[in-house]
This record gives sequence, structure tokens and C-alpha cells, in this order.
Amino acid sequence: MKIVFLDAYTLHPEQIDLSIFESLGEFITYDRTKPEELIERAKDAEIILTNKTVLNKTTIDSLPNLKYIGVTATGYNVVDVEAARSKGIVVTNARNYSSNSVAQQVFAMILAFANRLSEHADFNRWASQPDFCYFDNNLTELSGKTIGLIGFGNIAQKVAQIALAFDMKVLVNKVSPLAEPIKGIEIADLDKVLSNSDYLSLHCPLTTENEQFMNTEAFSKMKPSAILINTARGGLINESDLKVALETDKIAGAYLDVLAVEPPSENHILRNVKNLKISPHIAWASFEARQKLVEIVFQNLKAFLEGRAENVL
Repeated sequence: MKIVFLDAYTLHPEQIDLSIFESLGEFITYDRTKPEELIERAKDAEIILTNKTVLNKTTIDSLPNLKYIGVTATGYNVVDVEAARSKGIVVTNARNYSSNSVAQQVFAMILAFANRLSEHADFNRWASQPDFCYFDNNLTELSGKTIGLIGFGNIAQKVAQIALAFDMKVLVNKVSPLAEPIKGIEIADLDKVLSNSDYLSLHCPLTTENEQFMNTEAFSKMKPSAILINTARGGLINESDLKVALETDKIAGAYLDVLAVEPPSENHILRNVKNLKISPHIAWASFEARQKLVEIVFQNLKAFLEGRAENVL
């Protein structure tokens, strides 16, 4: 059984042990795989693991030995699932491995605006002041503030738990109603969430229906003091409209961990926009989350080889 991991570098294998896959067959890893390298590297593989390397219909049709594709992430848009299904190829993904990590990142982002630690972490500046303390940014408490959550899957539910611990009010917009009420959490329509949130955090999948739903119209409904947080998908936001909203003070700030195109170009439209912070898609990437991800991917493959496939798309 030949197993090829096309882009193992996404997990930083120097930190995460991938040797467990060697117990399942011949295991070959590549840091990254360019489109023109893919067929040659995978031509004899029965098993492919991929994170961001695209497996489209043409590629899948060119790999006659392929029996299984393991996506080492939750999102699986890199694989043409229908093409795989038509050839009897099983496709699996990894679910709920990074909820704690992403929820923690959401609050790191929120606290970056609330506590302004990075703006004040300058010893020399403090030493030059005449007073025992100085601050030139507004510091705010989270207690009593409202956080709006668009979507309410595993990650958003973790975020809500943390928000309640901070004594925040929680508004949630979700497609289906809650199975049962949750104390401290109010389900509301999108307009109410937009207009009442001090912090708005996106947690919904990207679909054709909601692509770029965070646009000029949405920003116009938000508080001028509101902060937008996005750890979901970059395509949920119209980035041109966000730039205008920030530069014209329609909203007070934004912290993004995802962009529509990654990595961004050097002249990206959001580069150096005021009151905007961007991290390089790291919310999922804690050491613990990556360890859990590898274990889930391993168990998915092991289950498939034992004839009891799990997490099948």
C-alpha cells in the first residue's frame, strides 16, 4: 500500500511526528507539490493525503491506482468529490480538531483590540514618561459587551463559552434553531446581530449564497465602534468594501486570520489599512490541534483499510 502525502509541510513535520503512517504501508512525504509535479509523484499511489494541493477531475482520472483521498483539514474544496465518487474513490476529511485552538485565537484577536498590549509594549517609551503609567489607546472591558456569532458550529460554541466567562452577551445567527435553549445565548436574525454586536465573529462555511455577504450593506448596519473578527473563510468578506469601511470609520477595526486568496500578493488591497490586523491563517495551528489532526487523519485511513470508513464526504 503506497501512501503519498503531497504537502506535509502544512503540518510542520519537524514538530509533528508522522511516522505512525508507516505502520499502514509505504509512506512518502513531500513538503509541497506543484501542479506539474502531482501526477509523477502520485501515479502509483493508492492513498493520497492532501491539505491544499488540488485534486481535480483531470488529476483524479489520471491516477488509476487511487482508492482513497484523505484531506488533512476540515474544508475539502481542494478535491473534486464528485469525480472521486464516480470512480469509487473514498474521500475523508478531519473534523473538530481545532475548535479550542481557533476559539482561543478569536479571543486573542478580541483582546488585541480591548487591551492594546502590543501598542503599549515599549519599555523605552514608558521610561520616557513623567507619570507612573501612560496609555494613548482606549482600553476597554469585555464584561457587558455583546459578541455576535455568525454560524454556531463547534468552534463558535467554544467561543460562546469563553464569551460567557467574560460576562459578555452572546447573539447568534444560525440557519437552524437550537435543539434546546442555552442560557445566556440569544438566537437572532442577521440584522440584529450586525447592529448590536461590539465584536462580530464569523464562523460559517463559505457557500455560493453567503460569499462576500460582509459588504458595504452589512458594514453600514454595524456599530461604528464594532470590531470584525474572521477565522472562517476569507471569501465571506468583500475585501474592497472592508477597506472602505475601515478607512471611513464605518467600523472601528478588524482582525482577519483568513483572506480570499492565500498567500496574499505584496500589493494586496488590505495591506497597511488602518485599524486592520492580519495573521497568516494560524488560528487552527496550535501544536495540540495539529497533533489531534494527525491522529484523526491516521484513524480515518486505518478505518478505511479495515473496511469501516469514517468521516466520508
